[in-house]
Amino acid sequence: MRMAADNPIAAGFGPLPALQALWALLPGADLWMHLATSLRRIAIGLGAAIALGLPLGLLAGLSPRFAQATTPLFQFLRMISPLSWMPLAVMALGVGDAPVYFLLAFAAVWPIVLNTAAGVQALDPQWLQLARSLSATRTELLLQVVLPGSTTHVLAGVRLAVGVLWIVLVPAEMLGVSAGLGYLILDARDRLAYPDLMALILVIGALGWALDGAARALLHAWGRQA
Repeated sequence: MRMAADNPIAAGFGPLPALQALWALLPGADLWMHLATSLRRIAIGLGAAIALGLPLGLLAGLSPRFAQATTPLFQFLRMISPLSWMPLAVMALGVGDAPVYFLLAFAAVWPIVLNTAAGVQALDPQWLQLARSLSATRTELLLQVVLPGSTTHVLAGVRLAVGVLWIVLVPAEMLGVSAGLGYLILDARDRLAYPDLMALILVIGALGWALDGAARALLHAWGRQA
């Protein structure tokens, strides 16, 4: 019976070849260019999710009628894997960055919507009554009471969204794009460069951990300030 070490493919998945490949990849400009491209897509996808999810969450938290009408739809859409939209996204938006942005935003919007709505609903009703008794306008009520009071929930939703984004990013970047970590994964597979493949997996895991740590630190910083 042959040992796994005699198999060149199996040997490529060992820790030593992966670390050697990682050491060779880190100084190169190509890795950092692809990494910057992936982070840019994460930022745009997260920005689009916040721009859409924050107003929807605020409206769902402030309006019981809107919440009753939309919550079943939101829950239904949330349970659909973003990756199942890949063929439709490519047909509608073409090949390139646009379908990647759509998939990332679709994946990230639901934690933001639901956590924002939960944060608004958790506000002390006496705060709202006090603001109304002081003749606060709707804009003042929203900016000075509702948003500050629900920011912790919003940031928790953003942290969850970042985790979802990072998971969806790699397969989304296999939609015919020519840059990004997902593209590098496919390229390493096609070249049968298994040590490079394992090194990229380590990079993806480390960056995901760092992004989650940054989101967690932001959440804790706001909690101490509040």
